[in-house]
Formats: sequence, structure tokens, C-alpha cells
Amino acid sequence: MKALLQQTLATEINITSLVLRLTLAIVLWPHGAQLFLGSFGGHGFQGSMGYFTSTGLPWIIAFLVIFLLFFGTIFILLGLGTRLFAIAFVLLFLGMIVNVHLPNGFFMNWFGNQKGEGFEYHLLLIGVATGLIISGGGKFSLDLLISKNFKKSNS
Repeated sequence: MKALLQQTLATEINITSLVLRLTLAIVLWPHGAQLFLGSFGGHGFQGSMGYFTSTGLPWIIAFLVIFLLFFGTIFILLGLGTRLFAIAFVLLFLGMIVNVHLPNGFFMNWFGNQKGEGFEYHLLLIGVATGLIISGGGKFSLDLLISKNFKKSNS
């Protein structure tokens, strides 16, 4: 179990992971705040749960989406459990593409001339999250701090 935890938290001291973490957190946290707190014109937790479940999404999945977008982005920002949360974001955005956006094609609805939004934004975020799965939390992450402590205790 300890070895698995060490492998999950292992990361190199690189600035690229920091940039990816900041980008993912800055872009996604406001969406989580809309869903959880009702900030930025959102509907808050109850309204968001009501909307998601009214579309046929099971309540547990709706809850996990709200939890991931609000709290998961904070964990990504801190670089704590980076790989696990990045995997969760990849799964979330794959689910969004397959269940909602795939019929609308690739492009976002920039000019309001198509029925819905395409999946280019989701694909971009999948790429950012995949980079974090590969590289880990990187510089200034709690994963790096914990990983260093594991190495000290093993030597």
C-alpha cells in the first residue's frame, strides 16, 4: 500500500506541471463554484443537483460532478493527489463528450449558429489533465513534499 501511494505521489520538480495545475484549477474552479455555491450566476448545490438529476443523471454521479469541480480543483491547485484527481477529470470530460457534446461536432458554438456546444474545450482539458497524470504535481505541490518525506524515511 505504501509503495502504491509513493508511486501515485511521485513527481519531478518541474514548472510545466505547476502551469498545468494552475491552468486546470483556474479554468474549472469557477464552474465548481457555480455548481456548489451558486457563485458567478450559478444555481448552487440544490439547484445543480436538481438540474442534473432531471436530465436522468443518477444522483451519485451528479454529486460527484459537483464535488469534483469544486473540491477536486482545489486539490489540483494544491498539488495533492494530483494524478488521482486528473484521472477523475479525464473521466468526467470523456463522459461529457460521449453523453452530451459529441452529436454537436468538434467546434464550440462561438457564433450561435449550431444547436449546441462541440467538444473541443473538453478535449483541451483532457489533454491538460493527461499531462498531469503523466508528470504528477510538479514544483510547489504537496505531492512533491510528501514524496520527499517518503524518500527520507526510506533512506
